[in-house]
Amino acid sequence: MKPAEIRELSDEALAEKLKDCRAELFNLRFQMATSQLDNTARVSAVKKDIARVLTEQRARQIAAEKSAATE
Repeated sequence: MKPAEIRELSDEALAEKLKDCRAELFNLRFQMATSQLDNTARVSAVKKDIARVLTEQRARQIAAEKSAATE
């Protein structure tokens, strides 16, 4: 998922995306442990998606704190 796509999501959708990515990462790790994973690059891609979502959530949190502090 691209950063621009992540920025367009609502807060609820971001939380749901994070939950889905973490579940997918769990499944990929399980497949890797049982030697059933064909595309090992997918693990890295999912980790990056998780990082992007967490980064956007943190950016929104900081923006909300700044706007609350200026009021």
